[in-house]
Amino acid sequence: MHIGLIGGIGPAATDFYYRRIIAALAAKKTEFDLTIVHADTPTLLRHLLQNDVAAQVAIYAGLSNRLVAAGAECVVVTSIGGHFCIRAFEEVSPLPVVNIITEVSQAVAARGLKRLGILGTRTAMETRFYNGIPTAEVIPPHGPDLDAVHDAYVAMAAAGVITSAQRTVFESVGAKLIREHGAEAIMLGGTDLALAFDESSSPFPILDCAAIHVDAIVSRVKLP
Repeated sequence: MHIGLIGGIGPAATDFYYRRIIAALAAKKTEFDLTIVHADTPTLLRHLLQNDVAAQVAIYAGLSNRLVAAGAECVVVTSIGGHFCIRAFEEVSPLPVVNIITEVSQAVAARGLKRLGILGTRTAMETRFYNGIPTAEVIPPHGPDLDAVHDAYVAMAAAGVITSAQRTVFESVGAKLIREHGAEAIMLGGTDLALAFDESSSPFPILDCAAIHVDAIVSRVKLP
């Protein structure tokens, strides 16, 4: 199978997808092709802030046509924030889209989770993961906590690295959602949160949405 990734939004997220896909398929001794095209983080963030669906979909469509020319058989947006326009993109994409919202929704239902906190961009948090989790209540931070998480996340995603202050914001707000709002786990509603959390060392239970997305991509590759 030839996997097409729309990357660059942000660089750490692209690296996460690339490395995890390679590792998973190497473990299965499965050959595959992969092409990455580059989208621009500041442009995406501007369109996300303005909810300019048409402009971002046009970018994705153009990049997907390049993936078609390269021989890709599916397309993946390597950004949870970048999924704000995913349903409109699915309608015009020249390739099948592996949609993270669909995959995470199925994983939440399968795990029987009913109350989830969420960290990520303002849009992902305020829309409770784009209203895509019908089987569970998704609880965003409120007031200054929401602003602090959004600001820390956007800065981290643009830089591709995390500071100790940003890590403290994510951990303290996540812990508060569990302690004060009864969340069973915290959804990593931003792909670059892989810089901040790992399932084996997180101070609280997490639902790694990007990891679920990668597993869904890998599952589409035919084994030898």
